[in-house]
Amino acid sequence: MFEKVLIANRGEIALRILRACRELGIRTVAVHSEADTEAKYVKLADESVCIGPAPSGQSYLNVPRIIAAAEVTDAEAIHPGYGFLSENADFAERVESSGFVFIGPRPETIRLMGDKVSAKQAMIEAGVPCVPGSGGALPDDPKEIVKIARSIGYPVIIKAAGGGGGRGMRVVHTEAALIAAVTTTRTEAGAAFNNSTVYMEKFLENPRHIEIQVMADQHGNAVYLGERDCSMQRRHQKVIEEAPAPGIDRKLIEKVGMSCVAACKRIGYRGAGTFEFLYENGEFYFIEMNTRVQVEHPVTEMITGVDIVQEQIRVANNEPLRFKQKDIQLRGHAIECRINAEDPFKFTPSPGKILSWHTPGGPGIRVDSHVYAGYTVPPHYDSMIGKVIAYGDTREQAIRRLRIALSEMVVEGIKTNIALHQEMLLDANFVAGGTSIHYLEHKLAAK
Repeated sequence: MFEKVLIANRGEIALRILRACRELGIRTVAVHSEADTEAKYVKLADESVCIGPAPSGQSYLNVPRIIAAAEVTDAEAIHPGYGFLSENADFAERVESSGFVFIGPRPETIRLMGDKVSAKQAMIEAGVPCVPGSGGALPDDPKEIVKIARSIGYPVIIKAAGGGGGRGMRVVHTEAALIAAVTTTRTEAGAAFNNSTVYMEKFLENPRHIEIQVMADQHGNAVYLGERDCSMQRRHQKVIEEAPAPGIDRKLIEKVGMSCVAACKRIGYRGAGTFEFLYENGEFYFIEMNTRVQVEHPVTEMITGVDIVQEQIRVANNEPLRFKQKDIQLRGHAIECRINAEDPFKFTPSPGKILSWHTPGGPGIRVDSHVYAGYTVPPHYDSMIGKVIAYGDTREQAIRRLRIALSEMVVEGIKTNIALHQEMLLDANFVAGGTSIHYLEHKLAAK
C-alpha cells in the first residue's frame, strides 16, 4: 500500500479522502490555499502545504504547485477528489509523468470520456443505450444540420462536446431557431471549453436523472454498485440524491448496469466512475460519464457496504477488486441532502463565520462535513459545506430519519438551505418518488 498520499482538493471531500487514507494506514498531505489554512482537514493531515492565495486558479488549479508539493513531501500518489482538476486529463498525465500515481482513470480514458462526442460513440459501440442524436459532431453545412434535426424530431438540444455541469447547452423547439442556436453554442463552447465542437440530441421533456456507479481495476475486472436517483436538481445542480432509484424495474437496472460494466472493460476503465442517464417512459439514455468520485457517493456506500474512496486507492495501488458482481447486494435505502451556505429560497451565497454548529446523530445518520463552530466559510469556492445522509431499511424510514436529522441540525452565523430540504422532505410528490429533473425548479417558480 502507498505510504503517503497527497490530497489535491478542499472541503468535505478532502476530509473524506483523509479519513479513508488513515483507515488504510496511509500518511496524508493536505494542500490548501491561504483561505483554507484553518480548515479541519489541514489540521488533521500529517503534513500540509500552502499552494497559493484564495483564487482557485492560483491554488487548487495550479498544477506546478501541486506537483511541487508532492515532490517536497515525498508523496507517492495524488487523489484529485471531485471538481477542480479531477477530470483534467492533462493534470493526470502530468502527475504520472512526474513519477506519481494518479488515483483515478488513465489520462487517455479521461480524455475519451471528457469529450461528449467521443464518449457517446464509445458507449454506442459498447451497447450502452444512448439518446437519439447526431451520432457525432454537427457538420458546418446548415442544410445538413436541418436534416439531422428533422430526423431526430423537435425539440432538440445542442450540446458542447467539452461541456459539463449544465453549461454549453441550448434547447431548440423550432427549425427557425436552429442554426442561430448552433452558432451561438459553438461560440460559447469555444470560449468556455476551448473546444467549439457541438452535437445534437433529442430533448427529453420530463426525464429523471439516474446514474450507475461503477468500479473497475487494472486486471480487467469491473462491477456496478447499483444506481442513484439524482433528479432533484436546480439549474442542473443536484440538491437531493438517493439510492436505489424508486419505482424502476430491477431487471432493467441490471441490464443497464451490466452494459456499463461491459463498457468499462471495453475502454479499459480504472477506478471509480459514474454513468449518467436520463430515464423517461421506461427507457434509459446515456448522457455522460464522470471519471471521478461523485459528491453523492455516500448513498451508494450506505446500501452496498463498499467504501468507494478506499477502493479507489486500492485500485490505484494495482490491487484487484475484492468483490465480484454477485457479491454486491443492495440493502435498504439512503438519501443525501447537500447542505449549502446560501439563502434557502433566494440561493444567494452566505459565506462568513459559523457561530454555532451542531450536527445530528442516531441510527442510520451520517454527516460528511469539514466545518465546525468558529470556522469561516470562504466566499471563493462552491457553497456546499456538508452532506447529511440518512439510511433506513425502507425509503419511508430513510425519509423519516432525515426529517428528524435536519430538525436537530443547528447552524448559526450564516444562512443554509436546510429549510428547503425540510420542505422537500414533506412534499407529497417527492415522498411518492419518481419526480423529474424539472420538478424542483417548477415548484420554486410557482412559489
